[in-house]
Amino acid sequence: MGTISEAMRSDFIAVAPEDTLGEVAQKMVEAKTGAVAVLDYGRLVGILTERDMLKAMAGRVLTSDARAREWMTGEPITAEADLTLEKAQEIMLSNGFRHLPVVEGGRVVGIVSLRRIAAAMAQIPLEQT
Repeated sequence: MGTISEAMRSDFIAVAPEDTLGEVAQKMVEAKTGAVAVLDYGRLVGILTERDMLKAMAGRVLTSDARAREWMTGEPITAEADLTLEKAQEIMLSNGFRHLPVVEGGRVVGIVSLRRIAAAMAQIPLEQT
């Protein structure tokens, strides 16, 4: 039984609440990631995902004006790095989201996606991109 520390991306992207959606989108594309942690002075205040970005685009916002804090999911559910893959999958599926911030001692150390959890459970290697 593996843990999410084996599947998470420790090279996650962090953005500030005042960053524009355009800035965030550029970082997400460059990092090939579907979610970023929103940190305010090092404290996790939210997560901004590709779904959140899609909602903003559907709302016809200007990406140069809209801020991460306006579209992020505030106070997201988090998990400790030693949580089992199965339990993390259960949490994500039962709550309807695909990305889970991973914390240790209250500090974000990574983000794990449902895709990476499924790959780890199936023992399919994914390249760290």
